[in-house]
Amino acid sequence: MRLRSLLFVPADRPERFGRAAASGADAIILDLEDSVAAERKASARVAAAECLSARRDVTTFVRINPLDGGLARTDLDAVLPASPDGLVLPKAEGAASIETLLTLIGGRRAPPILPIATETPAAIFELGSYRMATTHLAGLTWGAEDLPAAIGASTSREEDGRYTAPYEMVRSLTLFGAHAAGVPAIETVFPRIDAPDALAAYVARARRDGFSGMMAIHPTQVEAINSGFSPTQEEIARALAIVEAFAAQPGVGAIQLDGRMIDRPHLIQARRILAIEE
Repeated sequence: MRLRSLLFVPADRPERFGRAAASGADAIILDLEDSVAAERKASARVAAAECLSARRDVTTFVRINPLDGGLARTDLDAVLPASPDGLVLPKAEGAASIETLLTLIGGRRAPPILPIATETPAAIFELGSYRMATTHLAGLTWGAEDLPAAIGASTSREEDGRYTAPYEMVRSLTLFGAHAAGVPAIETVFPRIDAPDALAAYVARARRDGFSGMMAIHPTQVEAINSGFSPTQEEIARALAIVEAFAAQPGVGAIQLDGRMIDRPHLIQARRILAIEE
């Protein structure tokens, strides 16, 4: 399952489903949580189930409601018979939340789970536990909106849009938690849809740091996200050269290539780049 871009669409807005599916996103997320008012959740479940039951050409996740609010079970009962490709779990607090969700799913097929892993203070201290639930995960992602509200912070960002120090830490811990679990690290959303240059820089930073995909809030963001998380032809050529150079000298720990010394970490990164394109 390739997850460069995951586009949210409110599940109570079925007229938007087609555009979301045609956006080029690797996956769409039918949202039953934050973007749907309480009085519309029942109709949103129906719309999500109908979307899932129809012929679909794009990987489709469903974001259910939090486990502690009493709505998650109803969400699952509505959408699981239509076999979503994955579930997004908000307010997740480590491997224990994954086990709770699996208990709610019961004997039904459990799709891969993408936890939003940083929305409560307690969740931060459980990021390392996801390695105990690897087989059930589609990846690991984070958010910087609910957590400030939970602790009484006025914002998670500086005036120039950068995250403040506590939320940079949270982002970093999510990144390493995902890699410790051996699953994709998915960057959180970029909140503006009118700043393409800033979006491109945000995506480039995420990929540079080790994220492999990102969530989107609008179809216009998808192209930049897909492009930013895809290796360039130059990167692919360089990776091939590194792999071939090491293959030609088996057992050697470091070699010279184009006037530069490269070693095993370069080989690992080269293989990772080539695996993206497979």
